[in-house]
Amino acid sequence: MKGRKLNQNQIEEFASYLKREEKSENTIEKYIRDVKVFRAYVNGAEVTKEIVVAYKNKLLSENYAARSINSMIASINSLFLFLGWSDLKVKSIKLQRQIYCPEEKELTKEEYIRLVHAAKQKGNERLNLIIQTICSTGIRVSELQYITVEAIRRGKAVVSLKGKIRTVFIVSDLQKKLLRYITEQKITSGAIFITRSGKPMSRSNIWREMKSLCEQARVNTQKVFPHNLRHLFARTFYGIEKDIAKLADILGHSSINTTRIYIITTGDEHRQRMENMRLII
Repeated sequence: MKGRKLNQNQIEEFASYLKREEKSENTIEKYIRDVKVFRAYVNGAEVTKEIVVAYKNKLLSENYAARSINSMIASINSLFLFLGWSDLKVKSIKLQRQIYCPEEKELTKEEYIRLVHAAKQKGNERLNLIIQTICSTGIRVSELQYITVEAIRRGKAVVSLKGKIRTVFIVSDLQKKLLRYITEQKITSGAIFITRSGKPMSRSNIWREMKSLCEQARVNTQKVFPHNLRHLFARTFYGIEKDIAKLADILGHSSINTTRIYIITTGDEHRQRMENMRLII
């Protein structure tokens, strides 16, 4: 198999293939970004297994996190499969399953409450309700578009994403808040979390607005981003139900292994459980 070189047309065809596979826009953007970085590394040379392994080693030498490297490798391997170059695929880095997460990265319920209060004090009712909606339903930011006037009135939203359809229930207290909000904002149909131009709020807009609450809420900025609200929902639900299969369905995960990442406890909680074992005589 000689003369295998990457060109722009191949990358564009790969992007089209990902769209046909109904990958999300964020996933496609990420895959194409990773592929372009690899192409820049190859710099017009023939793509060989040796070059791919060298690229993997380069990432390791630059102290990328193992998960980040595996993610980049997955993008490149996907491209190779599309091009019929499966012999060029490289193995991901083996990771020991993480049993607890760094406390400085996970949002606590108390910190979540302070963020909600800070949004109220700033008079940002839209952000206040976005935060509560994500945290009380466990939906992704990209799924906020399904929180519509019609869904609020029904008390449930039908979410269609990544080729899967699931029902997301809106708890009664949130439903009342959202009904009051759409009445005040005179929103009669469609998505309710929108910009002044009528477009759905983007991840970057929500992230930026959440960051503006950190100082007033006394919360570490590293903990404050929309996806951490989904993690808090998952940990809270699992703490009550202890049913990881049901949680995976609620979150829209295809694999329970993905759900496991969401429910790992902090190091302090893990340490306390070990202390409670009372095995030292």
